[in-house]
Order: sequence, then C-alpha cells, then structure tokens
Amino acid sequence: MTGAEILALTLRAEAGTRPVRAIEAMAALAVNRARMAAADATAAARYAPGARPGLGLAPLLALVCRAPFLFGCWMPKHPRRRVLLHAMQAAGQDAALEACRRVAARAAAGVLGDPTGGATHWHPAEELPGWALGLVPTAEIGGLVFYRLPPG
Repeated sequence: MTGAEILALTLRAEAGTRPVRAIEAMAALAVNRARMAAADATAAARYAPGARPGLGLAPLLALVCRAPFLFGCWMPKHPRRRVLLHAMQAAGQDAALEACRRVAARAAAGVLGDPTGGATHWHPAEELPGWALGLVPTAEIGGLVFYRLPPG
C-alpha cells in the first residue's frame, strides 16, 4: 500500500464523516508530523518510527499514520478500527473514501495547504483529553480541534 493510500484510509477512519475541510485539516496535520520527522531525529522517533534520512513525503506519511498511539484507527481495539477495516474492504464503493483519496493525493504531493497553523495534535471537539487541558488550539475545523505542541 502506498503512503497516500494509508493516509486516505486514516483520513476515512478518523475524519471521513466530517466536512471536507476537516479531512483536509487532518491531512495537513499528518504532513506537519511528516515534515517534522524529516527534519529532526527526535521528531522522527515520535512521529515516524523507523524513518530513514532522505525518505520522501509519501513514505513518511505512511509511517506517521501507523505510528503507535497517534491515530487511534490503527490500534487493534480502538473503536475507529472498524471504520478502517470497512474502508479497506469497500474499495470503490465508499464515496467518503474516494474524497479522502483525493485529499491524500494532494497531501502526498505536497500541495495541500495547512489550515491548522502547523498543528501536530488533535481531538474531536466533543472530547477533551487530559493532554489538551490548558492548551490553546491553533484551529477548530469541522468539529476537530488542532494544537501545535512543542517538540519533545
């Protein structure tokens, strides 16, 4: 599977029921993590474990999407895992997945804008995880709240 396809599946599972603008914001967050991983070994260990120097954006996006605990849909017991597995089996029959593929292709090509202000973390607006307490979001788009956390 290509990095763009892994990103598309991730977008479908994490934001596929939200407006396209939210899907684009989630893709931008993945790109932000990938670019940080490309520039810094500490960020690579956090956002793209196994990344090698010189790895292109699309392969980095695949590593970012599958990094432990960053996108819940890739964790076996997470509730959004079912959406991910369904999307993998519904190839060509899922309109939301097709929209996510278009967004992922733009992200992997490096031509997707970043409406999140450089965000590296997110959560649905209807939840407030402990790590977000006291932080100021960089954006709220389509029911998703975005933050740029300092490296480390």
